[in-house]
Amino acid sequence: MARKKKSMKEDGRKLIIVESPAKIKTISKFLGKDFKIMSTVGHIIDLPERKLGIVRDEKTKKITIDYVVIKDKKDIIKDICKQAQDSSEIFLASDPDREGEIISWHIGQEIEKVFSDPERIHRITFNEITKDAIMQAISNKGDVNIDMVNAQQARRILDRWVGYEVSPILWKKIAKGLSAGRVQSVALLLVCKRDAEINSFKPEESWSVHALFKTAEGEFLAELSKISGKSFELKNKEAADKLLEKLTKDLAFAVSKITDKKRAKNPTPPFMTSTLQQDAYNKLGFSVDKTMKVAQHLYEGVPLADKNSPEALITYMRTDSLRISDTAMTAVRGYIKKEFGDDYLPKSGNQYGKKGAQDAHEAIRPIDVRMTPDFLKKYLGKDEAKLYELIWKRFVASQMTPAEYFQRQVLVESAPYTFRATGSTLIFDGFLKVYLVEDEESEGTVKIPKDIKEGLAVKCAKLDPKQHFTQPPPRYTEATLVKELEKQGIGRPSTFVATISTILKRGYVDKDSKRFIPTELGKAVNEMLVKNLPDIINVTFTAKMEEDLDKIAQGEADRDDVLNNFYEKFSKDLEVFGGKEVSRKAVQTDMECPDCKSPLVVRFSRNGEFLGCSKFPECKFTSSFTRNEEGKIVLSDESEQSQGVDIKCPNCGRQLVKKVGRFGPFLSCPGYPDCKYIHQEQLKMPCPKCGNKLLKRRWKGGTFWGCAGYPTCNFSIFGMVQEEACPKCKSPYLLVVKDKDGNTTFSCSDKTCGFSKQSE
Repeated sequence: MARKKKSMKEDGRKLIIVESPAKIKTISKFLGKDFKIMSTVGHIIDLPERKLGIVRDEKTKKITIDYVVIKDKKDIIKDICKQAQDSSEIFLASDPDREGEIISWHIGQEIEKVFSDPERIHRITFNEITKDAIMQAISNKGDVNIDMVNAQQARRILDRWVGYEVSPILWKKIAKGLSAGRVQSVALLLVCKRDAEINSFKPEESWSVHALFKTAEGEFLAELSKISGKSFELKNKEAADKLLEKLTKDLAFAVSKITDKKRAKNPTPPFMTSTLQQDAYNKLGFSVDKTMKVAQHLYEGVPLADKNSPEALITYMRTDSLRISDTAMTAVRGYIKKEFGDDYLPKSGNQYGKKGAQDAHEAIRPIDVRMTPDFLKKYLGKDEAKLYELIWKRFVASQMTPAEYFQRQVLVESAPYTFRATGSTLIFDGFLKVYLVEDEESEGTVKIPKDIKEGLAVKCAKLDPKQHFTQPPPRYTEATLVKELEKQGIGRPSTFVATISTILKRGYVDKDSKRFIPTELGKAVNEMLVKNLPDIINVTFTAKMEEDLDKIAQGEADRDDVLNNFYEKFSKDLEVFGGKEVSRKAVQTDMECPDCKSPLVVRFSRNGEFLGCSKFPECKFTSSFTRNEEGKIVLSDESEQSQGVDIKCPNCGRQLVKKVGRFGPFLSCPGYPDCKYIHQEQLKMPCPKCGNKLLKRRWKGGTFWGCAGYPTCNFSIFGMVQEEACPKCKSPYLLVVKDKDGNTTFSCSDKTCGFSKQSE
């Protein structure tokens, strides 16, 4: 029997439901007592954790999703629905993107079970948390955009299919705990391709010849650009020396041509997500994850003069749009005119566009341009102040006039040789007054003496040959990887952080001086995926799929049609891939086993990569390893592998040593194979259930303390332990928890006791 819907109160408070609880205070100050604001604290409903959760009917091709309430969200849903029953009107105000849309859809469905009039449930969106924006959103209330919901569902289903169907095959063929992903695997592919390009790169030598010319008023450098009016190449030192012999003869040089030009450098557009991440990385050293966390704080609201009244400082930070609202345009143009004058203000506002951007959004900009970085410094944290200043300056500069350069090119000749010098001078700073960028116009330029004129004889004071080698492409940083993903049309503003985080967390890539290097594990996973699933693990397909998701969001494509087209090919490839019987993947090295001289191979486990003997199980040698500057594998120092500790072997009396194996560091007897003792850490306290030892054990989530009498006794302790009796109930140990800020809390292991204290 269906649950009877309760009636809402016609004169009750109106309910606004946001995504993040941090917005509640900021929004509350704009609305009176007639409004109650609550938060879903992110998603409330999703696919199940331990099963696929997607049903595809083979006959009808209809696809359904088995949604479940996310763990710990039942009480949130219950509280929101209880408040909804006593409300006169509901406003679903989650973030203005696909993820936000489905959050509104999900909580709206839950509210409809207890709310009698669905027509009083509205969807509202705003790109900035200001009174005008919120009141305008309430006035322009609408319905949940089901096309955007369908697009989010399609993305989630695609990712779930790839992750849940491919990952178990990787567990079987490489190592447990691995994962594949529609976007993450292509990001890994890009990193591996770049690594292969670097390793196969062969530098090519070339030489250039430079001359120092003198006039009465100064000197300047010029490069030999043509011989007999044609370009030339010097491929080695011999060719360069031969040419220098000819040039050192007593040649008469004169200025043959001077070309003067004015060049303009246009301002850069305001930030969208990807460019903010790139600039914050390059200028501030922020990781993409840190950038988004700090930006989220600026968007949701920061307390200024009044500590109880947060102020939202920037517009929504997950956007691929470069559009600026008319109101913001008017405000920034007024600010530029007042602060910098008419010379810095274009005749009309600068407009920027990006193909495929969601135009409902705006670019990332300050909400109030009058809130200058200098004014806000005293209220903001160090990182917040830096990021706000970057956003503010980029936005203001985007609406200023171009910078202007005077460029002079001088040709100096002594037949048949032509030297060229280029000088560039900034004559009007324009937008550079606010936002400094790399001055491309001045790269490779020189200062030209004032007395230069055509026909002027100049003296060659010095000739300088320079050797050059072509350089391999640089490895990706977080910023350049985001730039490449965006350029290739892979991923969206909300996915860049998660994509980079995943390939790092899975151990597929390492960071060396902030640059990504694929690990042996990453290379093995990439090779296997590209070989067996070439139709989906490639840049073109992933970019096309992103376009299809955009079309679903715009109502131009059907969700199930897009998904079925993908699955039909994917399932066939998957069947072949999963059916191949192969031994566990191991990567051959050119190193010898120290014990038996057989080749060493890189093997993979849930805990990462390690070196092992190819003759395993006959030879059980294992070792951790590092990579040198060239990326080559180097066996870890023996001193690291075998460090003595002040513990004696209980079997033979030898001093135990610390070794590193496939599961990480451990203590063992150096007398192996005669003595096979391996030390296990244990607590001083005995098992409270049976009195046995409590030993440190490993599981996929980390380590725990478990009874040595397992499986007869299953007592266990998860987490860090302080062997100190509880001051309140005398329980034999305290649990230790550290938060993200480094604060430590000690709490009683007996939940009924309730004792807890923070470290001083």
